Amino acid sequence: MQRKHVSLMLLLVCGTLFGQDAAMFRGNPLHSGDYGLSGTKLSGLKWKFHTGGMVIGSPSVAGGLLYAGSTDGNLYAIDAESGTLKWKFDAKSRVPSTPAIAAGTVYFTAYDGNLYALDAAKGTLNWKFKTGGERRFAGKHLHGTQPLQETMPDPFDCYLSSPVVWNGAVYFGSGDGNIYAVDAASGAMKWKIKTGDVVHASPAIAGGTLYVGSWDSFFYAVDAANGEVKWRFKTGEDHEIYNQVGIQSSAAVVDGMVYFGCRDSHLYALDAASGEKRWAFDAKGSWVVGSPAVRDGKVYFPTSDSSLLYEVEAKTGKVLRSLGFNHWYLYSSPALAGDFLFIGSTLGKLFEVGLADMKPVWNYETDSAKQHSAEYMKADGTPNGEALFHSDFYDDMVNGVERVMSMGSILSSPIVVGTVVYVGSADGNVYALN
Repeated sequence: MQRKHVSLMLLLVCGTLFGQDAAMFRGNPLHSGDYGLSGTKLSGLKWKFHTGGMVIGSPSVAGGLLYAGSTDGNLYAIDAESGTLKWKFDAKSRVPSTPAIAAGTVYFTAYDGNLYALDAAKGTLNWKFKTGGERRFAGKHLHGTQPLQETMPDPFDCYLSSPVVWNGAVYFGSGDGNIYAVDAASGAMKWKIKTGDVVHASPAIAGGTLYVGSWDSFFYAVDAANGEVKWRFKTGEDHEIYNQVGIQSSAAVVDGMVYFGCRDSHLYALDAASGEKRWAFDAKGSWVVGSPAVRDGKVYFPTSDSSLLYEVEAKTGKVLRSLGFNHWYLYSSPALAGDFLFIGSTLGKLFEVGLADMKPVWNYETDSAKQHSAEYMKADGTPNGEALFHSDFYDDMVNGVERVMSMGSILSSPIVVGTVVYVGSADGNVYALN
């Protein structure tokens, strides 16, 4: 009962602090994915802004500016109302993370292994913090591809850890296997924790505890003040083809519970204080990469290959309803706003789902989806696996991922500010829809 009271207070404080802003990944430090009572049925495009690469991470909005990273190496600041460029910062490295904005500073991670802190109004560099370096998760015979003895970086490891700002510190994970806390004003390291593998999930914070998973198969609860590990929870392993292993999903912490997805094909619900497992949902072999959204005793989350959106009971994991997306892989995390849920698909569509009947009410197709999706689609609308992935050789898997991206796939998680939904696409655009 006490934990529920604390979580509710935190959520109210976050709503008060950020108002109509969405200043970090999933909207608040709890990463609940709930954008409040705003939100309406969408009807069309408000504006779009084109970058020179893919927009894989999610945009953030604070103080009338939208911030988004691109694989062209830039972080962009865009007027949230008009879609015009205010400034851009050249990090000279891919930026597939979601920026966090606090106290006039924007923080983001890039593939050069740096955490950047910029003046949010001007785009000038305040400081940067260098980690031990980035890398993607890797394994032998990855996902069953050949050559069997070659260690292969995973092309589906597509995000970097997005920072969360809390109590004067910035927290994030790194491909060097560490979880970091650095001073938000100076960039000086406060503490770091070494895990056994890549950390590309984005940490959530509730009640002074940081929650994040690693590709080492463990989920960690850490004292945010001093870096002491309070508990850790073991998920599944796969030493054969390294397919059913790794925590790519970020956690949501609501009502004394922490929810997160795993590539071992489960969504887990743990007691936030003790790490005790309350329940685990079995997705029958399909990864749970997207981060869950939680509201009113219900958890919403997508699966990848089976491409199902589930609504389950938060206390028990009992399935209440589900919605299929024709087997187009779901990496995007759902956003809740008013009576609607918003989620992106690798088909290159943003879907609006009515929560009353769990059915789509509208969708928006990206520019590249209009041009290329038919090339890789069967007559029944499902993915044409042979056209996308030509063989079980590793290079063909990588090329297949590029073909999926060519359809303007939405790996970005939508955010909702007022009655506008913002989302990024692999076709290089940030879309504003209302």
